[in-house]
Amino acid sequence: MNLSSVKIEKPEEINFILGQSHFIKTIEDVHEALVNAVPGIKFGAAFCEASGKCLIRWSGTDETMINLANKNAQAIGAGHSFIVFLGNGYYPVNVLSAIKTVPEVCQIFCATANPVEVVVAETEQGRGILGVVDGSSPLGIEVDEDIAWRKGFLRMIGYKL
Repeated sequence: MNLSSVKIEKPEEINFILGQSHFIKTIEDVHEALVNAVPGIKFGAAFCEASGKCLIRWSGTDETMINLANKNAQAIGAGHSFIVFLGNGYYPVNVLSAIKTVPEVCQIFCATANPVEVVVAETEQGRGILGVVDGSSPLGIEVDEDIAWRKGFLRMIGYKL
């Protein structure tokens, strides 16, 4: 078995969701979940089929996001994995619950705009995702000033009252 890491390639401000699923209709059901959760959402999604033709199945509403999804799905190359890139101004917090309710979705590895490395194992059979490195390691524990900033920031962007 060989272990490697695959860096997700994307613009800094773009959020994405990486997960594992189990059936060819994942791509259509994830598409429906996204457009039902946020009408007008801009996204691209790709799903790595793990049997049959073993194709990268894709869908979306934004060509740039679709291209990002296909490029990164191909780089990861792990069977039954899927990746969704959200257009600028769209966030996982608004769609993650909808994606988690898709019957084919087994797990979510990450939902972030951070730099991410995907840890991949490769065997004779194929490739699988072991996990992710999402962002950077902590540099300390927040103090009162940091708590005040966090609370103010969440209210400024409208996620808390």
